[in-house]
Amino acid sequence: MDIAHLRTLRLLDDLGSLRAVAAALYVSPSAVSQQLAQLQREAGVALTRKEGRGLVLTEAGRALSAAAQDVLVTMARAEAAVAAHGSAPDASVSLALFHSVGPVLGGRLVAELSQPGDPAVTVADEDVPEGDFPALTSRYDLVVAHRVDYAPPWSGGVRSIELLREPFDIALPSTHPLASRAVLDPADLADELWVSSREGYSPADVVAQVGAAAHRPVRVAHRVNDYATVASLVAHAGVVAAIPRFTAGSQIPAGVVLRPLRGTTHVRLIEALARPETLERPAVTRVLEALRAVVGQVRPTP
Repeated sequence: MDIAHLRTLRLLDDLGSLRAVAAALYVSPSAVSQQLAQLQREAGVALTRKEGRGLVLTEAGRALSAAAQDVLVTMARAEAAVAAHGSAPDASVSLALFHSVGPVLGGRLVAELSQPGDPAVTVADEDVPEGDFPALTSRYDLVVAHRVDYAPPWSGGVRSIELLREPFDIALPSTHPLASRAVLDPADLADELWVSSREGYSPADVVAQVGAAAHRPVRVAHRVNDYATVASLVAHAGVVAAIPRFTAGSQIPAGVVLRPLRGTTHVRLIEALARPETLERPAVTRVLEALRAVVGQVRPTP
């Protein structure tokens, strides 16, 4: 069986649609269908079936997909062994950063990997809803992703490596009556106007949790994903916001203060995501080490 066809089957299992697989592989859906048809002929058993307008795996297809992961990991180990034997110091590693960590991690990471023999890391930014992060691992070797820490584990067959647990604080205008308090309760914020992210992104889920703890829905005046813009609205428009303590702290302008919130859970988990076979590459392991180092620079020492 062709290893590329097995990888395509695995992606269909993880991503759930021909269109998503085609986008991940930068080919047409018909090309994906042809690969799967060839693999099915080689297997001698039906691997997929129509369901509505889509295509899903049969029991045999799921079984082969599970076995394919083992094959892909083994192939990655073999390739890593060859690379190690050939001493490939300039091995390339692609990395996706979500927007609010890009300014604080991107430059530091490239600087951390600037010595001879370090991997050649290429950085890209991706602004996607939380549920779409796993699919990015088909396009990048490593994906730095975030989710609230009470969310279910990542789907899509990816592995995750924890980098940081980051609390959310409440951003207030420095002239706000609540700015004089050291700690806030959800009930203190029940009547405030908010700037929050678009639905599907953090901190919209955190803001909703604050409303639940206060036993009333919050009033959201603005939907903005960029934390620098969020902080500007807090400073000049009199709204409040939930802002990550460490990674967004450098974007807080004069006239805005951060206050911790008690009584509910407001922590986002920042993780590196990768496909299991990708983690077998020494260059990827080195980039993960560098990521841990630069995250340590971002988080203040207790």
